[in-house]
Amino acid sequence: MTSANFNPLIHAQYRLQICAILALTSELEFKVLRDKLKVSDSVLSKHLKSLEEANYVRLNKRKEMGRQRTWLSLTSEGRSAYSEHVKALQNIVDNV
Repeated sequence: MTSANFNPLIHAQYRLQICAILALTSELEFKVLRDKLKVSDSVLSKHLKSLEEANYVRLNKRKEMGRQRTWLSLTSEGRSAYSEHVKALQNIVDNV
């Protein structure tokens, strides 16, 4: 296993869960992800900011039914980084 595939940014518990959930869909609303992770808005926002700064997650704010909502998606770079990280984890498991 090469450590280059292991991604410490994604590896943090909530960021790994965020990537795993977003990898299953093209887009997900902030509140749905927050409720699924059972975290506060501020905790989720903090982790999303880290992922957004790395260009792994895209936030899209738009008005729907008179309210602004935030939608989240993995970028192609984020999908690739997540996929490589999962492969690195699998290599660790396979080599134990």
